Amino acid sequence: LLMERELDVMNDKSLLRRQIHSWKENKESVAYVPTMGSLHEGHISLVRLALSHADRVVVSIFINPTQFDRREDFKTYPSSLDLDISKLSDIPVDILFAPNIETIYPFGAEDATVISEPSLTKKLCGKYRPGHFDGVASVLIRFFNIIQPDIAVFGQKDYQQILVVKRLVKDINLPIKILSGPIQREVDGLAMSSRNQFLSDRERLIAPEFYKFLKNIVTQIKENNRNFYELEKESLRELQAKGFKPEYVKVRHADNLQEPNNEDRNLVLIAAVKLGKVRLIDNICFSL
Repeated sequence: LLMERELDVMNDKSLLRRQIHSWKENKESVAYVPTMGSLHEGHISLVRLALSHADRVVVSIFINPTQFDRREDFKTYPSSLDLDISKLSDIPVDILFAPNIETIYPFGAEDATVISEPSLTKKLCGKYRPGHFDGVASVLIRFFNIIQPDIAVFGQKDYQQILVVKRLVKDINLPIKILSGPIQREVDGLAMSSRNQFLSDRERLIAPEFYKFLKNIVTQIKENNRNFYELEKESLRELQAKGFKPEYVKVRHADNLQEPNNEDRNLVLIAAVKLGKVRLIDNICFSL
């Protein structure tokens, strides 16, 4: 029965709201999966997770200009709407919402109201991409208000983003449950990303070393090396020797990204590097 659904592609928020209102009148739950398109199996896994938790699923595709710290990155972000529609048509998604910039930012992206979370967004990726998480929070609030989902689904690869979104939803009292799906990887371990297509052949051969390296650090920690500072410092040197330009490699408390103490047991190893022109992020959650 589920496979009989047809994908409805919308760019009008009024039509979308009317459809969602009718679902809710029928007591149907709604899950939402935000994306910037150029869909890969990582995105599809999030859609399947959404389908397993709600009666109806809305996916959005919107390349959000306010979360790019460099305008050239926004201009060159990969876009493949027709192919994305084809991929979503193969699974029982109800609506693909693909609005234009004016729909989301009626006064223009430059003059948009900014939502800023002050605690989690200044460190790690926030330090290297100033304004990024303000852009993420600001666009998500707009989509949450348009769609009013019961559930929203995000990927664990963007670990810091998940924590920011959870805090935002709790702080503003939005009745939305946030779910996270595990990182989907290529067979060689590289975390799936729309930007991987920009890696050169040589860089693509080097890229899987990033995840292997992180796994090795986690192994050392589990073997009772609790000198996190030295591990982090040494890891920057080793990644550079392998051809990466590391931004950070940090062991943090999994719930709040604070520096862990000797009593903390739920940790995340979180890292970002550049390889050529491509920025790679990855993380491993683990318990001691």
